[in-house]
Amino acid sequence: MRHDSSLVWPVRLALASLLLALASASGATPLDEIRERGSIRIAVANEVPYGYLDAEGQPRGAGPEVAQHLIETLEIGEIEWVEIDFGELMAGLRAGEFDMAAAEMAILPERCALVLYSEPNTTYGEGLLVRAGNPLELQAYDDFAGRNDYRVAVMAGADQREILMALGVPEEKLVTITRNEEAIETIASGEADAYAATGLTVTALDEASQEVEAAMDFIDPLLDGEEVRSWGGFAFGPEAKELRDAINEALLAYKPTSAWEQILVDNGFSQEDVLNSFKYRTEQLCGL
Repeated sequence: MRHDSSLVWPVRLALASLLLALASASGATPLDEIRERGSIRIAVANEVPYGYLDAEGQPRGAGPEVAQHLIETLEIGEIEWVEIDFGELMAGLRAGEFDMAAAEMAILPERCALVLYSEPNTTYGEGLLVRAGNPLELQAYDDFAGRNDYRVAVMAGADQREILMALGVPEEKLVTITRNEEAIETIASGEADAYAATGLTVTALDEASQEVEAAMDFIDPLLDGEEVRSWGGFAFGPEAKELRDAINEALLAYKPTSAWEQILVDNGFSQEDVLNSFKYRTEQLCGL
């Protein structure tokens, strides 16, 4: 059962404030604490190919596979993997439930005000999952702005909700799910006519079921004349600057290597995605 966020957030923020006050009083930083206990807690959101645990509980995806190298390089401890719904990542970071998120969460100004981000690790565009055969001939997010009888699913906490609403899609036409895999049944049952997600997520869901498919000839959404594209990075709690800086140093040294590139390619990212990941720094994406 999902908790009422209006109740969960105040409790979590109060807990986070208490933990931060105790850390401040002891002079310890999150990085000090990680090294002292000998392990780091890293969250994933069970999202292929960004960050997930496979059937054997092993970490997979662009975020975890790069993170493993970074943690090994920095010698800051073993990794304890935490699987959590995407919509709970921000609150979990702020409450200290884990030390870092390796979910390739898009770096957005409103999120930068709540958590710290590494430099970008990946970049990715949008996509649309539809019923097999695409009987409604849906090809773009704009279709839901002009056709009020159609509904589109979005994942809780993901920025597709904001993208669709910016394009003029009424909020009552949005169906919220908590995990990507729920999109298949949501579409198959008729609860929603499509699922708006990143292109790589849509491709993974297409391959997972014959009941759905990626919309052919998908038209990338435009906002203010610019194609919508996201840059994902590792995220940290607001007091974890030393940890974030240490990860950044290791990440910036790793990104120019063929080993880093191979991780992204093996997880379905294109050469264009690899090159575009260098386009912006986090400071620019946060709008500072």
